[in-house]
Amino acid sequence: MTNKVGLAIRELHRAENDLAAELLQVSSRHKSDHDIFYLGRDLARWSQDHVRELAKHGKNYEVDLDADAHDEPGLLATVRQKGAELIGGYHDPSLLLLKDLREIHRKAAGVSLDWEVLAQTAQALKDSELLNLAKTCHPQTLRQLRWANASLKVNAAQIMVTP
Repeated sequence: MTNKVGLAIRELHRAENDLAAELLQVSSRHKSDHDIFYLGRDLARWSQDHVRELAKHGKNYEVDLDADAHDEPGLLATVRQKGAELIGGYHDPSLLLLKDLREIHRKAAGVSLDWEVLAQTAQALKDSELLNLAKTCHPQTLRQLRWANASLKVNAAQIMVTP
């Protein structure tokens, strides 16, 4: 059973890292939109904190995780992303913003589900430390998800109907 819990912690650690990196990348890509830029960075810090905490708790389940969360993507990753955007038809900044917000929403939803699984597991195992971690981190993930959803609602109609 311990190995299964360790795998769940490892997957959540990876997902939180991915979400942090996505938030930072979107923040950097849309610097001119101050809400996206500043809130994206603030929300990424939450996921980075979650990564550190998961690394600590992973040791209880014999999982060795890197406590250092992913940071801003490097130059090569940025060049690859720009190329993919051009090929994929997302060269219009407004369409790219819509795509980016959808991706954040999807990633945050996945992370939220992972926190639910971990919380239920911690409760079944009577692991109060792990349960407290989930109770602390999951609400922040839900706020990340709500932010992405609200940003989509605010921007979608204007982006889609403006020539």
